[in-house]
Amino acid sequence: MRTLLLTGPGGTGRTTLAAATALAAARQGTRTLLLGTDRDDTLGAALGMRTGPAPALVEPRLTVWRPDPAQGFRDGLAALQDRAASALDLLGAARLDPEELTPLPGADDLALLRALREAALAEAHDLLVVDLPAAPRALALLAAPEELRRCLRRLLPPERQAARALRPVLGRLAGVPLPTGALYETAARWELELAATEAVLADRNTVVRLVAEPGPAGADAVRTAALGLALRGLRTDLLVANRVLPEDVPADSWLGGPLAQQRKTLAEWRGTYDVRTVPHLGRDPRGTDDLAALGAPGAAPEAAPGAQPGAAAGPDAHAAPVEWTVTDRLAEDGVLVWSIPLPGAVREELDLVRRGDELAVAAGPFRRTVPLPSALRRCTVDGAALRGDTLTVRFTPDPGLWPRGR
Repeated sequence: MRTLLLTGPGGTGRTTLAAATALAAARQGTRTLLLGTDRDDTLGAALGMRTGPAPALVEPRLTVWRPDPAQGFRDGLAALQDRAASALDLLGAARLDPEELTPLPGADDLALLRALREAALAEAHDLLVVDLPAAPRALALLAAPEELRRCLRRLLPPERQAARALRPVLGRLAGVPLPTGALYETAARWELELAATEAVLADRNTVVRLVAEPGPAGADAVRTAALGLALRGLRTDLLVANRVLPEDVPADSWLGGPLAQQRKTLAEWRGTYDVRTVPHLGRDPRGTDDLAALGAPGAAPEAAPGAQPGAAAGPDAHAAPVEWTVTDRLAEDGVLVWSIPLPGAVREELDLVRRGDELAVAAGPFRRTVPLPSALRRCTVDGAALRGDTLTVRFTPDPGLWPRGR
């Protein structure tokens, strides 16, 4: 199953393009599921029909689904209360009724990640098109599974479960039941769910498609989003320039200035990305006829004329993983070099911190902590440099840890 995640700056027609892309794929014969994220039915407005927590058929081979985060939050908290019943009874806590619960901040994102995992694992469709939130929130959402797994491993290391046999004895000595076993069981379940979601995002058939309006603000937003996606190692296939004005605008029209800005931005983008343009219809698209008139690129479009060598044409063509490679230069320079692709990074906005067997990399507003490859754990950091779009970190072997003879 292919997964296509659409995001971009807010207010650029991202949801409309997600609906148009899913419609184009379905009409090409692909069984497609369109997954929405907004609490407001903006997806339904684009499609010309209501969408909601029950999957609905738009037309043959196209289904739309917009999960209800409130119901998911209520169900999850009710299940948590059931699992923690003994501890709650011990504390004399009063149970919360599902009807009195209001979703907390972040419930929407958790509901989307759960829906994304369930839809991808169900394999009932050939293509999953996801209308992600605007880029800043989408990047935080895509980072959540990895970051939450890391927090779980730090707070509840699996190796501590070795003392499980002693818990009944400790419970009798303390005089109260210890909920540690249930806590670890819950953590293990969360670990499995997060790992499954992370596997969907890291899958070779999952790509991110950026949508933006060509112009100065759009260029800045795309540059930032591309950096955040690169730091996470997420693949991108296309940059869709939306609401492009027609070229036959009269020179004395007030649209002349915006058209000049669009031309300038498109020329810059085409030197870096595989760009597709979608015209401005002169109105907000409503219904499948308008969506089809946009001519949005499908899930696996052909390569654009003039695209850069190696530019991808879709999820299948962009299957190569984003790798952070380690190069052995011990014989030449006495170092191992870790290369981290970071297109658009600025030297002054980079920061590196090593903590034990992990390396924290900060690039602009983004930060990611990753485990070091096994060979680099026996080394000390010797320095780093940004060359073009690649950050290289040099490691020198620690004589006390490096194998003899190497």
